Amino acid sequence: MTQAATPTADTVRRLVRALLPDGPPDGDGLEIRPVAQGGERSTWFVGARHVLRLAPDREASRRQRRELRLRDLVRPHIGVAVPVSIAHGEWASGLTYTLDTLIPGGSGEHQDVSAVGEADLAGLLTGLREVPARQAETLGVPRVAPRSLEALRAAAARAAEQLGAADEFDPARLHQLTAPAAVQLAAQSGAVVLVHHDLRGEHLVVSADGRVRGVLGWTDAVVGDPAEDIAGLALAVGAPAAVRAATLAGYGARPCLRGLWLARCDTLTRLADRLRNHDNSPLPLLRAQLVRSWEAILLERVTEFRDGTGDTFQE
Repeated sequence: MTQAATPTADTVRRLVRALLPDGPPDGDGLEIRPVAQGGERSTWFVGARHVLRLAPDREASRRQRRELRLRDLVRPHIGVAVPVSIAHGEWASGLTYTLDTLIPGGSGEHQDVSAVGEADLAGLLTGLREVPARQAETLGVPRVAPRSLEALRAAAARAAEQLGAADEFDPARLHQLTAPAAVQLAAQSGAVVLVHHDLRGEHLVVSADGRVRGVLGWTDAVVGDPAEDIAGLALAVGAPAAVRAATLAGYGARPCLRGLWLARCDTLTRLADRLRNHDNSPLPLLRAQLVRSWEAILLERVTEFRDGTGDTFQE
């Protein structure tokens, strides 16, 4: 495996001077600082209006090239902003960069989404469904099979016992998801759409009034199960807001509940992995995501599950 390159502040400054020749002389007065949140790229704020992202290896470079094309494809559909690249190329041999416009607003990890913001999220989900999946695949976006909720439930049950012993979670809460319910919430065949696949809070740009102004981080997009994006929103903005947005987007009870339980199982296994030092994600973030995804929603109280096949599912 090729070792990832590590750009320095001097590397970034030299590149910025070349890309923004009309900026302050030698970069003086133009603040350049790394973005705190991690990722597979090195990401830097450039002044108040731009973000520079440098791919550290060839795989990340391939995904970044694909992302630039994908953003152009989704932009007319989703109703919220995606970054615009004002310059892109290679910052080292075979390693790409993109200098993007900065979308004004705060991180969805720290800024609450309002009711109107939930409508923005509904527009995002609706727009992703409208993007031609075949066209996305021609750009190199992979098609991914839906995950087995039964397998996730089994892993989450083991994690829940560990978290219960650590006084982090009551394992009895997972009993809401029975084995027959997991079968009934299997993804429906043919229901594939373009999926952002990483709708965490830091990828949502939220204004002070709670509107969702933009969506970042398109490198992990796939063609697949729309419930994955509902799950991502449950982690980012909470289960009730995620389900309300998905319902506004036209999704019924099955994909909403599937997304909810994908998120809940994921938060249990990730937190358990973190406690075993198998994950380096920030512990406060994982705990916050667990709380958000386990918020109760009305849909759970009015949806009936029975033993048997998906034909007994009531919406």
